[in-house]
Amino acid sequence: MSRLNYVFTSESVSEGHPDKVCDRISDAVLDAFLSEEPNARVACETFATTNTVVVGGEVGLSTEAKTKAMLARVEGIVRDCVKDIGYEQDKFHWNTLTVHNLLHEQSAHIAQGVDRDGAGDQGIMFGYACRETPELMPAPIQYSHAILRRLAEVRKSGKEPTLGPDAKSQLSLRYEDGKPVEVTSIVLSTQHLDEAQTSDDIRAIVEPYIREILPAGWITAKTEWWVNPTGKFVIGGPDGDAGLTGRKIIVDTYGGAAPHGGGAFSGKDPTKVDRSAAYAARYLAKNVVAAGLADRCTLQVSYAIGVAKPLSIYVDTHGTGAVEASAIERAVAECMDLTPRGIREKLGLNRPIYARTSAYGHFGREATADGGFSWERTDLVEALKKAVK
Repeated sequence: MSRLNYVFTSESVSEGHPDKVCDRISDAVLDAFLSEEPNARVACETFATTNTVVVGGEVGLSTEAKTKAMLARVEGIVRDCVKDIGYEQDKFHWNTLTVHNLLHEQSAHIAQGVDRDGAGDQGIMFGYACRETPELMPAPIQYSHAILRRLAEVRKSGKEPTLGPDAKSQLSLRYEDGKPVEVTSIVLSTQHLDEAQTSDDIRAIVEPYIREILPAGWITAKTEWWVNPTGKFVIGGPDGDAGLTGRKIIVDTYGGAAPHGGGAFSGKDPTKVDRSAAYAARYLAKNVVAAGLADRCTLQVSYAIGVAKPLSIYVDTHGTGAVEASAIERAVAECMDLTPRGIREKLGLNRPIYARTSAYGHFGREATADGGFSWERTDLVEALKKAVK
């Protein structure tokens, strides 16, 4: 039986965190290729350090000439990403950093399986949903993201000009009867541009925004505040610490409240089931909860490289199911084609919609008119209800 009374913690990092800078660049490269051709193949990795960005991996368009033309755009994509995030530091500046482009054509041995509509790799993928927030996400990660997203907004608008791009948040929530009721601690570390600012100065800036984000009554007199607890945080981003694509996979998903499969998301085109099937699993788990079939749902799918059909589908409702988990497993298989092609078509994944996912979580976001975050729709509710009857 699941515990009902406990404290659980999740963290988030901002778009200016070194690893997130790299995720953004990798996904922006992906978007550029998908803008050229919906069936573009991209597996892009980025490394960033002091005044240097290295981009590498495998890419492919329908002709060699098109691929070469796109590769010539990569340096500009990198600079645009760093500029938009806000880095104009002496040792990490969008206009002066050095870009090394090591991208090359996709391996024919990988392509042969994908071209037959098989999965781009083997692997296990998880999706999760619960009733802790309106977005059907775990509360600690959802509100950790929201805090940093709000601070980025006021930084970029000029309202808080001394805040820098690099930041991290962490929330510890106390649960009572399985529901979050109180914040026991708040950790917020943010880069700042004024060296004279103290931790108290930074708290005075960020506390109103944190209180604005969190539900009323969650912050109490007992809540511990740790704002820039080490003191100054002026040197940030890849100058302060190297960054790499795919190193924040728990931040990207459920903040540790649910399992994560073996792979990261950013920089991978949707033939890679690490990404597309994880999105499908979230879509299905969210629709299961939205349909009232469970209050919590963990869903796993697995694949083999070059094989289209998923090898397994597993559902766990953590004792909250209105029907048997096995019935939900049969229902999701009936209601959605879980082959890689079926996922891409159902969720419209062959579109340039990925750079926006690279910070503040891939899940718990609002589906947009241009197809972004399509896996957050709850349009499968009626079909699932019908399938389990």
